[in-house]
Amino acid sequence: MRELYLLESDVEEIGWQERALCAQTDPEAFFPEKGGSTREAKKVCHTCEVRDDCLEYALMNDERFGIWGGLSERERRKLKKLAVG
Repeated sequence: MRELYLLESDVEEIGWQERALCAQTDPEAFFPEKGGSTREAKKVCHTCEVRDDCLEYALMNDERFGIWGGLSERERRKLKKLAVG
């Protein structure tokens, strides 16, 4: 029998994603059409206990689409520029 081993970081990553409120919500709200409203997604993120983990994941993985950690792609880009500059 083959055993599956997960790295500790993989287990932590899976853990926050399972606790994320967006996992229980319509995913289309988090990936709106260009120019579409992000209000509903951000409202969900605002009350989510793993918001910081989500934002960190998006920044570390250079996520270019969707709402992550309560921020749009443009807002994440600005945040990265502030951190670098």
